[in-house]
Amino acid sequence: MLTYILRRVFQSVLVLLVVGLVAFAMFRFVGDPVDTMLGQERTMQDIERLRESLGLNKPFFVQYWDFLVRAVQGDLGISYRQGRPVAEIIAERLPATLELAAVSGVFALTFGIVFGIFTAIRRKGLAANAIMTLSLIGVSLPTFLIGILLIYVFAVELSVLPSFGRGEVTDLGGWSTGFLTRSGLIALILPSITLGLYQMTLIMRLVRSEMLEVLRADYIRFARARGLKTRVIHFRHALKNTLVPVITVTGLQLGSIIAFAIITETVFQWPGVGLLFINAIQFVDIPVMAAYLMLISVMFVGINLIVDLLYVAIDPRLRA
Repeated sequence: MLTYILRRVFQSVLVLLVVGLVAFAMFRFVGDPVDTMLGQERTMQDIERLRESLGLNKPFFVQYWDFLVRAVQGDLGISYRQGRPVAEIIAERLPATLELAAVSGVFALTFGIVFGIFTAIRRKGLAANAIMTLSLIGVSLPTFLIGILLIYVFAVELSVLPSFGRGEVTDLGGWSTGFLTRSGLIALILPSITLGLYQMTLIMRLVRSEMLEVLRADYIRFARARGLKTRVIHFRHALKNTLVPVITVTGLQLGSIIAFAIITETVFQWPGVGLLFINAIQFVDIPVMAAYLMLISVMFVGINLIVDLLYVAIDPRLRA
C-alpha cells in the first residue's frame, strides 16, 4: 500500500513538471510583455533594461528553473500589469473561485447521484423519462449559452437574481466569503447552476447506467431470492458496487469545475482566478498565467491522487 502511494505521488510530481514546462513554453508565443509595459516612445535601452530586470533575457530553461525554485518557496513572481506579487493577487481571487466550485460540485454530485439512482430504479416511470429528456439540455448546450439563458430568464425577465458580481462578502482572517451574506448567497445561484449543470447530467447518466448493469447481476437476483428488502438491495448492495467508476468520473469532473470555471466567471463577471487569467492573457502577464496554470494542475493532480486512493478504500479487491 505504501509503495503504491509513493509511486502515485512520484507520478503526480512528474506530471506537474511536464505540464509546467509545456505551459511555460506556450507563453513564449503569446506575445512580448515588454510591448504592453512600455509606451510608444521607448528606446532600445529601455527595452533591454526592462527585459534584464524581468529576467526575460535569460535562456528558456533557466527562466523555467527559476520559476520552479521560486514557486516551491511560495514566490510566484511579480505581475507585469499590477506590479504586485502574484501570490498576493491569487490569494485575493482564489476564495471566490473555490466557493463557486464547491457549491457547483455539491450541486452536481448531490443531484447527479439522486437523479441517477431514481431514473435507474424507476426507469419506466414518467418522471424518470422526463428527467432523462431534460438532461439532454445540460449535455448538449455549451456552458456560456446556459449562463446567458439563465441571465435572460432570471435576471432580465423575472428580475429575481443578479446577473453579475459576487455580492457582499465578509472577511474572515484574510478569506473573503459570500456564504455569510444574503446577497452573496443569492449571487452564487446562477453561476453555480451554470457551472455544475453539465457535470450533474454526466454523473446522473453514469450512475444510472452503472446501477442498471449492477441490478442485472446474478448476486442481485440471489439477494432478491433470499427475500431481502428492496431498499437494502438497492442501497447496500447495488449502489456500493457502482461507486468505483462513478468516483473516477466524479473526481475528473470536480477538477473540471475548477479548471473550466473560467467560462462561467467571464459570463457572470465573477471575481475569481479564471477572470484574472483572461485579463492576464490580454496584457501578456506571464507570471499570472503561469501561476494560474500551475495552480489548476496541482488541483487536478491532487484530485486524481485522492480518487486513486479511494479506489482501494472502496473496493478491497484492488488492495492486492
